[in-house]
Amino acid sequence: MTVEELYSRFLESGGVTTDSRKCGPGLIFFALKGERFDGNEFVRGALEQGCPLAVMDNGSLYDPNDGRMVLVDNVLATLQALAAYHRRALGTKVIGITGTNGKTTTKELTYAVMSTTYNVLCTQGNLNNSIGVPLTVLGLNKDHEYAIVEMGASHPGDIDELVAISQPDFGLITNVGKAHLLGFGSFEGVKKTKGELYDWLRAHGGTAFVNRDNPHLMEMSKGLPLIGYGKPGTADVLVEGEVLECNPYVKLRWRSEGGEWHTVQTNLIGAYNVDNVLAAITVGLRFGVSEVKASEAVAQYEPRNNRSQLTRTERNCLVVDAYNANPTSMAAAIENFCMIKASDKMLILGDMRELGEASRQEHARIVELLKEKGFKSVWLVGQEFAAVASDSGFRLFADVDQVNMELVKEKVSGKTILIKGSNGIGLTKSLTNL
Repeated sequence: MTVEELYSRFLESGGVTTDSRKCGPGLIFFALKGERFDGNEFVRGALEQGCPLAVMDNGSLYDPNDGRMVLVDNVLATLQALAAYHRRALGTKVIGITGTNGKTTTKELTYAVMSTTYNVLCTQGNLNNSIGVPLTVLGLNKDHEYAIVEMGASHPGDIDELVAISQPDFGLITNVGKAHLLGFGSFEGVKKTKGELYDWLRAHGGTAFVNRDNPHLMEMSKGLPLIGYGKPGTADVLVEGEVLECNPYVKLRWRSEGGEWHTVQTNLIGAYNVDNVLAAITVGLRFGVSEVKASEAVAQYEPRNNRSQLTRTERNCLVVDAYNANPTSMAAAIENFCMIKASDKMLILGDMRELGEASRQEHARIVELLKEKGFKSVWLVGQEFAAVASDSGFRLFADVDQVNMELVKEKVSGKTILIKGSNGIGLTKSLTNL
């Protein structure tokens, strides 16, 4: 079956699924493989549940007499090819977003702003990889006026793969920092991979939204039509803005092209989120969203999934930013924590994963930053911190289980606590004891 023929069947269907637990009448099942599963083994079950078609790549399980089975060389590649075909067929304007930090928050803020005025498709959750992006694109329909597609990367070429599927007309890189160095090899590798979004835009007549205060992004975006945002006084920007206070939520002001200032009280924690807000407002204004609606959308947005969230328990106030961590975001979180007015502060920080040979050095820098800022009540969790902080005076824990055991005994109370670390450390498991 050709991609064209498969697309014809897709148009007649109710959509696609890659989860055998979510099969049903009208859905085309794509039998993906993973490290611990083989979707091909669930093809017959999917068909029994009413799927009109199942795309598979295991010939030993294929029945040529069953017209509902479609045998291909690679199921994932077929899913991606179908999504790219659908993207071209509809021609919906696509805004691609990537970056080391803040891409999910920026995506959600941009969606909040844009959806005040338009019917917008947006990446759900963090479905920003080689499977999530084609599933997002296949969710497009003729009623959507714009699509906002988030793209993640941990290895060179990842963004190249995702822009070929989503084919963005506009692109936004939030920032570039030291993350996934084990996969990228170096900071230059990070820049090159994230910059693949700019490369696509250059080759296809696209436009970039750029933070003009970020020298890395300005260098990377040379040769592209730019729509800029930045701090007050930055030249050639559509939107300028700045933090007014962080206590603990960010309050900011912004204006467009020398117009009236708008003051916005957000539900976001972290001064670093101002760039994300300015990016979202810039996108909205470029496509005709009113300034009032843009401000209202930002003010009403509430973060989820342990990203810059404030949680109050019976005993403590928690600043939870434990979805992920890298040297750039960790330092930014610590700097912001310094700005929050609170009498009794504590930090529970977990290892930053996937930093490769730079790991020890980067963890040591964080330890030095904590000392420089004068923090005394600091709990560090994981082997990487333990290797560089033995003489720091901070408390060290091998894992979150040890942290929980101590929290049960100590009953920490009356503190404002920053909780941040890579998701794999599992710091959110400690919240029930705080």
